[in-house]
Amino acid sequence: MRKIKEVLRLRLELGLGQRQIARSCGIGLSTVHDYLERAVAAGIGWPLPEDLGEEELEGKLFGKAQVEVRGVQRPQPDWKALHEQLQHRHLTLQLLWQEYRQAHPEGYGYSCFCERYQQWRPPGCGAATGTQSGRKNVCGPAPLAHVEALRGQGDS
Repeated sequence: MRKIKEVLRLRLELGLGQRQIARSCGIGLSTVHDYLERAVAAGIGWPLPEDLGEEELEGKLFGKAQVEVRGVQRPQPDWKALHEQLQHRHLTLQLLWQEYRQAHPEGYGYSCFCERYQQWRPPGCGAATGTQSGRKNVCGPAPLAHVEALRGQGDS
């Protein structure tokens, strides 16, 4: 449970410093700082209105929670070109992912990037791609049609 009301009370009513508040509430200093900054930005003062509930307060400070939706369309790398670049001695999948993320900040995270590459990778290629085998699929299963489309990308 968040301790937003207590942080605000300790700061605005008692005038405690952020370090003291963090110790008193058993939360991180950066969390205290974040709560106080958000309260100032939202124009929230002390005392809080009596009818302001915990959920409403969180809504004012943090807005609606953003839920990550699976199936969001992400920019697709050119898997065939990446595979060819990986043949160079000093290029790694991580370096190629960093270049991809610079070009597409909303693109795949590193784990999903590696999993998608493994799904695309032609059969018989080495398995050393930088991911651990036997780990839970964090990206969700790729539909077979998606994998086939990835393999066929760049063949035209």
